[in-house]
Amino acid sequence: MNTENKNLGFIGLMKSFPKPFWVASIMELFERVAWYGMFAILAMYLVASKDINGLGFTDDQGGAIIGFVTGTLYFLPLITGAIADKIGYKKSLIIAYTILAIGYFALGYVDSYWGFFAVFMFLALGAAMFKPVASAIVTRNTDKSNSSMGFGIFYMMVNVGGWIGPFIVGKMRGESNWQIAFNIAVIAVIINLLFVLLVFKEEKNDINETKQSLNETIKQSFSNIWEALKDSRLTILLVIMIGFWTLFNQLFYTLPKYIADWVDTSKLFNTINDFSPILASLIGDAQEAVAKPELLINLDAFAIIIFQILISYIIIKWKPINAMIIGFIIVSVGIGLAFYFRDGLFIILGIVIFAIGEMTANPKFSAYIAEISPKGKEALYMGTYFLPVFVGNVIAGWISGSVYGKMSAKISLAQNEAIAQGIDIIDKNNQLVIYTKTGFKAVDETGNILKDVAIDITKNDYIAQVAEKVNMNAADFTQHLWDTYHPNEILWVFVGIGILTFLSLIFYDKVYVKRLDRLKT
Repeated sequence: MNTENKNLGFIGLMKSFPKPFWVASIMELFERVAWYGMFAILAMYLVASKDINGLGFTDDQGGAIIGFVTGTLYFLPLITGAIADKIGYKKSLIIAYTILAIGYFALGYVDSYWGFFAVFMFLALGAAMFKPVASAIVTRNTDKSNSSMGFGIFYMMVNVGGWIGPFIVGKMRGESNWQIAFNIAVIAVIINLLFVLLVFKEEKNDINETKQSLNETIKQSFSNIWEALKDSRLTILLVIMIGFWTLFNQLFYTLPKYIADWVDTSKLFNTINDFSPILASLIGDAQEAVAKPELLINLDAFAIIIFQILISYIIIKWKPINAMIIGFIIVSVGIGLAFYFRDGLFIILGIVIFAIGEMTANPKFSAYIAEISPKGKEALYMGTYFLPVFVGNVIAGWISGSVYGKMSAKISLAQNEAIAQGIDIIDKNNQLVIYTKTGFKAVDETGNILKDVAIDITKNDYIAQVAEKVNMNAADFTQHLWDTYHPNEILWVFVGIGILTFLSLIFYDKVYVKRLDRLKT
């Protein structure tokens, strides 16, 4: 297509996009409905007590799964993008949606650690097959005259889908119907598969007919990344941006678990419902009279849909590096507020502030990479964008797992209290048990772990036993753990990452880059 040098009005601009552009944008919306509908509840589902149909994994196990697999998803397009170029977009999409449909369906039924890990990795392969194809279709069906609007529409679909998915799931799952998230994801993916089979038509240039083999293409992709990373200006920026993605992912990895562990969301729902039932419907359900963690974190996507254009207009003339620095400060304040108080209103305020920081910093990251790219190497440098996303996800998983598990997880702090009070906890078979990084273990009277001894206890059973033996009801025991062990102090980990990131950016911009510029002259 070619609409360059034409003065298009809004209607003309919309008409300038060919059919494949709209198909790709709609597919992106449904893919995000599937992914975020599942992802918004995933961290909770992995560690939720088995008596409410959760998997009952430890925080270490849940963090390892969600961090490594999601991080790998952002690395795989180096390979899947090359495959898509070779076999064509239509075949790639059919393969992607087939894998995704099978993966989402299977995730709702596997309950072992390695079984879930394997199926989730399989799902990530399907998502990685889709990700580069959708962006490539949009790129090939826009030009200089409409690409800005085209990608704006495309990323609007990302956020709309990212809001719709968790909203539907949050409204339907109740306390223990986690399966609904996977069912909705399967439906959304099947809709996309039908779009590909019935509507999407492959164009001739959707297949790379060069004589270069697939193996050579993949090697070239890695070679291009290595060449770009030889520029220390880019490499150091990417290392600094790991901090942003580590912090960003706490919204999905850690905050939902924190809300489920410590926040009485019924008070929050009733407070907002008394003011406006419509607003309350965005975060909970009137029948249950509770705010859902996935609906609370979903306010991030909702805020982006509402405010992104305004924020983009405000910062349009800001230097990308300055916008990134200010964005990190705002993100740090938002995450700090969300974790400091056991008050749902402060969590909402923190999430909205976090979203403003995200809207300020994230789009400017791509703009800054383009700004520092040597002429003719823009695509080469932009190809490195996924690297800090990959590493940030892995680190975020470790923090959400090991660090949260030690500092803030309710089950871990309940065990600390049991040890401090000299309380023994038994399962339904009167077997002494302890809670470890890999789950509950049977022990003898001296504390030695007994191998191959079956135990029957859930996380909720354990916490209830400790509460009963210290003569407290559930609410009083939760408050006691909060006052004694201060689980909100994990916020200093997040705030510290934010401060270190924006200070590093200031040093990078004011000292390191200027030094490089002086050396060049």
